[in-house]
Amino acid sequence: MNKIKNFTDLIAWQKGHVLVLSLYRITHSFPKEEVYGLTSQIRRAAVSVTSNIAEGFSRKTKKEKVQFYYISLGSLTELHNQFFIARDLKYITPNEFIDVENKIIELLKIINSLVRSILS
Repeated sequence: MNKIKNFTDLIAWQKGHVLVLSLYRITHSFPKEEVYGLTSQIRRAAVSVTSNIAEGFSRKTKKEKVQFYYISLGSLTELHNQFFIARDLKYITPNEFIDVENKIIELLKIINSLVRSILS
C-alpha cells in the first residue's frame, strides 16, 4: 500500500475532482440566464467539496481534519439538492442526473469512511 503524501493521493479527492470536471461540462450547456444562478452555485459547491478535502488533509489535528471533511460533505449534499433542481427544470437528461447522483452517493460514502478512519 502506497503512503498518502499529498491530498491528491486521497481517493476522495480524486473522485471529487472527476465530479467537478464533469459538472463543469454539464453546466456549460445550462441556459445563459442561470450563469449567476444555478450554474454558479453548482460549480462553487463542487469546487468546495475538493477544496475542503485538500484543506482538511493539510490540517494537523484530527478535530480540524474532520471539520473540513464534514464541510465537504455539506457541500456535496448541497450539490445533490441542486441537481434535483436541474433535473426538475429539465436542464439535464435523466441519464445525466443518474450518473451525477451515483457519483455523489459514492463520494458521500468515501468521505464518510475517511472521517470514520480518522476518528477510530
